[in-house]
Amino acid sequence: MTEPSDTTRDWRDTVFLPKTDFPMKAGLAAKEPAILERWARIGVYDRLREQRSGRERFILHDGPPYANGDIHMGHAMNKILKDIVVRSQSLMGKDAPYVPGWDCHGLPIEWKIEEAYRAKKRSKDEVPAAEFRQECREYAAKWVSVQAAQFERLGVMGDWADPYLTMNYASEAAIAGELLKFAMSGQLYRGAKPVMWSPVEKTALAEAEVEYEDVVSTQIDVAFEIVDAPNAPELVGAHAVIWTTTPWTIPVNQALAYGEDVEYVLLTPSYGRELTDRSFDNASAVGSKKLVIARELIETAKVRIGFTAFSEHASVKGTDLAGATARHPMHHLGGFFARPRTFLAGDFVTTDAGTGLVHMAPDHGEDDFLLCKSVGIDPVFAVDGAGMYREDWAWLGGQGSVINKKFVASDGPICSDLRDAGALLAASDDFAHSYPHSWRSKAKIIFRATPQWFIPMDGQRVSTSLDTNGVEGSAPPPPLASSEVEKRVPGAAPDELPAFASAAGFGPVVNPGGNAPTLRELALDAIERTTWVPARSQNRIRSMVEGRPDWVISRQRAWGVPIPLYVNRATGDYLRDDAVNSRILDAFRSGGADAWFAADHQALLGSGHALGDYEVVTDILDVWFDSGSTHVFTIEQRYGEGVRANLYLEGSDQHRGWFQSSLLESVGTRGRAPYDAVLTHGFALDGNGRKMSKSVGNVVDPLKIIGESGADILRLWVAQTDYFEDVRIGKEVLAGTGDTYRKLRNTFRYLLGALEGFEDNERVAVGDMPELERYVLRELGTLDVELRAAAEAFEFNRYARALTDFAQDDLSAFFFDIRKDCLYCDAPGSAKRRAYRTVLDTLFHALVRYAAPILCFTAEEVWQARFPSEDGSVHFLEWPELPAVAGDTPLATNWDDVRALRETVTEAIEPLRREKTIRSSLEAEITVPVLPLAAAELAEIFIVADVTQGDAVSVARTDRLKCGRCWRHLPEVAEDGALCHRCAEVVA
Repeated sequence: MTEPSDTTRDWRDTVFLPKTDFPMKAGLAAKEPAILERWARIGVYDRLREQRSGRERFILHDGPPYANGDIHMGHAMNKILKDIVVRSQSLMGKDAPYVPGWDCHGLPIEWKIEEAYRAKKRSKDEVPAAEFRQECREYAAKWVSVQAAQFERLGVMGDWADPYLTMNYASEAAIAGELLKFAMSGQLYRGAKPVMWSPVEKTALAEAEVEYEDVVSTQIDVAFEIVDAPNAPELVGAHAVIWTTTPWTIPVNQALAYGEDVEYVLLTPSYGRELTDRSFDNASAVGSKKLVIARELIETAKVRIGFTAFSEHASVKGTDLAGATARHPMHHLGGFFARPRTFLAGDFVTTDAGTGLVHMAPDHGEDDFLLCKSVGIDPVFAVDGAGMYREDWAWLGGQGSVINKKFVASDGPICSDLRDAGALLAASDDFAHSYPHSWRSKAKIIFRATPQWFIPMDGQRVSTSLDTNGVEGSAPPPPLASSEVEKRVPGAAPDELPAFASAAGFGPVVNPGGNAPTLRELALDAIERTTWVPARSQNRIRSMVEGRPDWVISRQRAWGVPIPLYVNRATGDYLRDDAVNSRILDAFRSGGADAWFAADHQALLGSGHALGDYEVVTDILDVWFDSGSTHVFTIEQRYGEGVRANLYLEGSDQHRGWFQSSLLESVGTRGRAPYDAVLTHGFALDGNGRKMSKSVGNVVDPLKIIGESGADILRLWVAQTDYFEDVRIGKEVLAGTGDTYRKLRNTFRYLLGALEGFEDNERVAVGDMPELERYVLRELGTLDVELRAAAEAFEFNRYARALTDFAQDDLSAFFFDIRKDCLYCDAPGSAKRRAYRTVLDTLFHALVRYAAPILCFTAEEVWQARFPSEDGSVHFLEWPELPAVAGDTPLATNWDDVRALRETVTEAIEPLRREKTIRSSLEAEITVPVLPLAAAELAEIFIVADVTQGDAVSVARTDRLKCGRCWRHLPEVAEDGALCHRCAEVVA
């Protein structure tokens, strides 16, 4: 048998093709659980803590999600982003612990238990409080376990063996301890003022527990007869007209407000039809009454009330209404309703809508409360926790609920009574507007004055001996004297108060004083000293803190940390005694919050105080106070007093939630923020940019994505998004993410194959490398600087984009494409091939590290494919050290020009390829205006047969013959299929 000639032999067995077992098909959904299991087996997290011990520490403090259900896309986005931050900080050589945590108290969990009761037709009130609290604890523990496994499956690395839980006994003791710090420094008072209240859940709500929905409400215009007007006697007997969209507040009206600069008109309406027409249902009210309405609002009032013209009798300035009084439409009921309603100047009164006159119900509005309080008019607590008028209320007593549409409708009892009293000028059930709802029950909330515990934003000066970032500290103030407290609800007659109000002291009234800053001032100063990412988010939280009312910290629920205070029945002041506090906290540490409800309170008070002299407070703390205190038992108790988080990272809704409650808690007790920096991300929306909703059916389930495609796809999606804004996720978005992932995976697969068998003795010094290799190393150095800067700024969209662009544009489409001929066909010992593989090794070690924070599973798979080790992990590695490239500026300029010319050449070749004049660029001869390198080198870079200099870029088919091994068209190839000089030497 004769040997085949050079022109007929198949030379594929002599080509050095990449070899690797690393598959192109990822199969992440099946592989990732096994990787997680190995990480747990070798203790990656704990070993990292040992390896990084003594290094600069970076603490990202985890904002606690509620333990009440499977994770959703918002959870996934948040936790993945946190993990990317933590892993990138670890990669940069820092000790970056991550302690996950959960909010375990509060309404969300309590509501779930109540839902289960309702399903069984069982009332919560029938269950002993201790049993109910235990069910809440067990429910939270169940979901902590479920969510922990789900978060781990996302690749989130942390101390899952020892997370923080707000319901742990030590946590509950720490939370109680923080509350007592506020109490001991005088930053606490009990008062009655309107708070957001859920009649369905029967509790006060924090602003962060409220969402706004579009609703259609009943709007009414009501006439209040003016009985006295010292500065405008012509108004006596006329009717001041008020407009409201909350008819249920009319039974609690106590005053009327006017604008001092508003012009009011005394007029008689003309209706243009018979008032006996019963379709005109306010006939008895309108009659021939003279009305008082702001001039600017007459035209809109005409439409609502139904008059077509009017006669003007007089006009007065708002200031002329000072001292005027009117009578309530239901004055005939006597008592509360018979008292004159005073006209008060209100700077909040505008002529944007309504009538220019506003009815005041201090029980149910912040402006109402403050204005009435200034003249000694106080709440009367007519509406109870369920939204019913209390039984002894003269009008509609025992009726409600005030959020029931039928009850407040134009044909409901309120409007019917006003109509019968001749006071209802107009009523319609068609006013569309935005209204607050409980985010848990989805029911409307109301503003309701209740006895609550508050932390004042302005009243009490904050005194602290701790470092305040430049704010001078001072000693805590002395206890308040009995003369500084209010004994009851001021301004209300005893027979108008419900039993709970007259029995409870409302106070202390906190007197501002001294030169120390207020809580608001300290918080605003701390905001200035914090880094906000993105920077614009600082304006958001600043505006919220500037305008927020006092912090309502009490809730009337069962599941949570109690407010461990004793209130003196005689003075209304709460007890401030360090020895008592110490005993309380010892009880919490040994028995948790339940210890307060089952306590021997006399034992806690000790021999110095008699239990009979004190009321035991049974309200629980706002859950935001719980979460606002997590820095204490998660950071300070683990890493030392005074240590604070480097970063808090949550969604933009937490400017009014966790970011703010943590800020206020920390500045109130420590004089500074609990964080150095705060990162805010947007929300995850569906592929069309809509909010995800089960009812709409557009929910994208992260658990389903993980089960089908793997967590790394989700992680790459998070990193690629502009997460400082709201982001979209859906099939099309994930398809694009999948394409990017495959390109990155293919880059690693190529590197693994091309580096098969690479040894250290093959390395080439940078100075001995060809220019192209040195240029690529320089580009890698540029990428390195960009990635580090992006990681330090928490800009992982920028990080991911730079990494993927480099892998695709600089490597796959450029460097790998050019050097594949060298890799496949040069002799293994050739200097150029060795230089190329040396650079590939450098690229491998850099890229696998760069990718690890984002593609945590794939990077591990890649690392293990090249360096298999049961005990090893890519996540033990640190930021790569790259070789220096000398003379980089001229090198970069020259090769940037070469790359630009290469793109032009590629574009010029493409039409001939489409026309099938040539099948590949190797068959092309190129003419270019300038030769930045030698022609032979340019031919290799352009992957063409030859390059010559001419007037413009042009392309022609070569007449050179093709080498049978490397397929290049070269002048020394005598006939098709024969070998070029290089290939002949390699295979000899």
